[in-house]
Amino acid sequence: MKSPISGKEMKLTKERRSMDFRKEKIEIVFHFYKCEDSEEQFTTTAIDEVNMNQVYNQYRDRFNITFPDEISRIREKFGLSAAKMSEILGFGVNSYRKYEAGEMPSIANGKLIQMVNEPKFFIDMVELCATIDDKAKTKYIQKAQLLVEETKRNVFNLNLKEYLLGNHLADIYSGYRNPNFEKLTEMVVYFSEQLTPFKTKMNKLLFYADFLMFKQSCFSISGVRYKAIDMGPVPNNFQSIFEYLANKDEIDIRTTEFPNGYSGEQFKARKDRPFKVDLFSGNELEVLKKVATVFKSTSTNDIIELSHLEESCKKNEKDKSVISYEYAFELNQI
Repeated sequence: MKSPISGKEMKLTKERRSMDFRKEKIEIVFHFYKCEDSEEQFTTTAIDEVNMNQVYNQYRDRFNITFPDEISRIREKFGLSAAKMSEILGFGVNSYRKYEAGEMPSIANGKLIQMVNEPKFFIDMVELCATIDDKAKTKYIQKAQLLVEETKRNVFNLNLKEYLLGNHLADIYSGYRNPNFEKLTEMVVYFSEQLTPFKTKMNKLLFYADFLMFKQSCFSISGVRYKAIDMGPVPNNFQSIFEYLANKDEIDIRTTEFPNGYSGEQFKARKDRPFKVDLFSGNELEVLKKVATVFKSTSTNDIIELSHLEESCKKNEKDKSVISYEYAFELNQI
């Protein structure tokens, strides 16, 4: 970006700042451009969004307020419009739609949205709603009851996925996303199709995709937690996750023998298992494409070395710590 004062290119600068939001002090990594001649500071719409998303994310985390993607998912699982969900919860007619778009609910409304995720509580709210006729109430209650029964039938599979990814709420270590096993699965399928990488490289591709997305938007794609080990960043429980995906025929993992006596596990896409593009936003797809393009010709050993140049590895490898997504702002190899 060029300075409107000097016309010279300005450097993107980052520094820690304390911001005020709803009577709370929130510290973020503030992004801005600085004109060296005048020392004036400038931002763009995209940078303003990154700065404010950091504030919103920390406020939601602090008060346990549901994130926008989860707000949408809760409504969709009950098969309701945003206006109808607002009506059931007693909000203003456009409130739920605004919350899905990113507007911050009050703490009280945030708690109510979180509670209605439970079908039994949703049924109670429907029964209490005086503006919905009996026929519609019956329809909504039956849908919620079916969800209860479906959850009971799938409880083993759901518990296994929670074990593999963790059942933590969205926070800075998950990129402010709740763990999404379906999206992680599709990321693995995508990179298997594009690059047929070995397991160690797959771990780095997933890391770079999630962290690059966070750098651009303050949200990860998958909600996965990564830790730093000797071979670079890896998803928690990656061995079990990949084994589960192979057993479910989501991808093929084939062992390749090398002349030096070593072997490696290589990911292969299945012809009968296409990538589910509709699960991702346009920006998420662009990030996946960029990661695949940048590292297409990078060997496994080289991508390990590159990942060790990232601050996320330098600061966490010694203790094999879970990596904060805040390190995404320091990415330097993509």
